[in-house]
Amino acid sequence: MLEQRTLTDKGIFYTPGGLPRAERELAATVASKVNGCIYCASVHARKASQLSKHNEAIERLLAIEPGGTLSDGQSPRWQAEINFSAALSATPASANAQQIHALRELGLSELELLDLVQSTAFFAWANRLMLTLGEPFN
Repeated sequence: MLEQRTLTDKGIFYTPGGLPRAERELAATVASKVNGCIYCASVHARKASQLSKHNEAIERLLAIEPGGTLSDGQSPRWQAEINFSAALSATPASANAQQIHALRELGLSELELLDLVQSTAFFAWANRLMLTLGEPFN
């Protein structure tokens, strides 16, 4: 199972083209923050920060208290990505056509949208596994 999870992770986060890797990591950060997986949120926030060079934006995201709006203070593109990822992570049916339209209006291609969905959904799943089963060990 862990081998398959790793292959899926690499397929989602390391493929060329589509959504920039920093924004894939942003989606994973948002999913992890929404799900309360502090470890994963910190790992992916660090990667998003390193890749995007937007350290302050990532720090703002991490500083939002539960119940707050995660996209506060972000660029328009990141606001739309964060809002969509948060909705998809919390309650998939709440990620809606208006959010997808907003992402398209900001220039996201179909491939970038697919990458955003996959990055978010994969980490929503991975967070739930880790929070339920605990960290893997040998």
